[in-house]
Amino acid sequence: MSAIARWARGGGLSTLVLLLPLLVVFGLFAWFPIGRALVMSLQETNLVTDPSWVGLDNFRQVLGDPLFWTSVRNTVYFTLLAMLFGYPVPLLLAVLMSEVRRAKGLFSVLAYLPVVVPPVVAVLLWRFFYDASSTGVFNTILGWVGLGPFPWIQDASSAMPSLVLQATWANAGATVLIYLAALTGVRTELYDAAEVDGAGLWKKVWHVTLPQLRNILLITLILQVISTFQIFTEPFLMTGGGPQNATTTVLLQIYDYAFRFGDYGAATALSVLLALFLAIMSALYFRVTRSWSTS
Repeated sequence: MSAIARWARGGGLSTLVLLLPLLVVFGLFAWFPIGRALVMSLQETNLVTDPSWVGLDNFRQVLGDPLFWTSVRNTVYFTLLAMLFGYPVPLLLAVLMSEVRRAKGLFSVLAYLPVVVPPVVAVLLWRFFYDASSTGVFNTILGWVGLGPFPWIQDASSAMPSLVLQATWANAGATVLIYLAALTGVRTELYDAAEVDGAGLWKKVWHVTLPQLRNILLITLILQVISTFQIFTEPFLMTGGGPQNATTTVLLQIYDYAFRFGDYGAATALSVLLALFLAIMSALYFRVTRSWSTS
């Protein structure tokens, strides 16, 4: 019996038939756009007339644009702020909610509620809250305790932290639920043993909860880094990249290349550079953390 016949009789053919629709859909909507983007990054095209090959000129144009390095610096700044505030907050909320004995479901709903709000609605709502006048919502509340008024998104130094605050509020709920689900898998006898040893809440979190959630924490960290590097909705709708390009991000620059200047070649070239950077960073991250997740 040939190897192909043995493979077919062993279930290989039926497996391939079942996988074929998935492979077709995935190839059509995932790999084909990726391949098309790679081709477009080497072309000068407006998506209407016939494209012309320009080789690496689009990449040279992007890397030579002074605004490119500004957008990279702003994106990295946003990511660092999001890691500083947005990464520990969901974990802290999940730990506190796991200690609640009553109405835990209500707190879970309240934590997830911002995720249900459409992103555009949430951003525009916060833009209204960020009114820099003394009658703005946030400035009015802070004025009750003698603070403000603050310029929020109208000032270059505070615009990016303001975006991070809104993004943390909008996206923390989903991560909170992930951590809550993971906490149910932590063995209760470990907490009981820690209590016998006289450990308080924070010692239990440090010596029991965090080690048990190590794999989840490593995954959510890289996912958050990837998502924050692709920040677009908040600066696009809330600040438009201003003031003084203080919130211009890489994805916002891609949008400008494509839909403001009609330079789709440069837009796809910058998209390829971003995708390549995130792929390399993810590969290095998983390589470095491999021993941490298995130890």
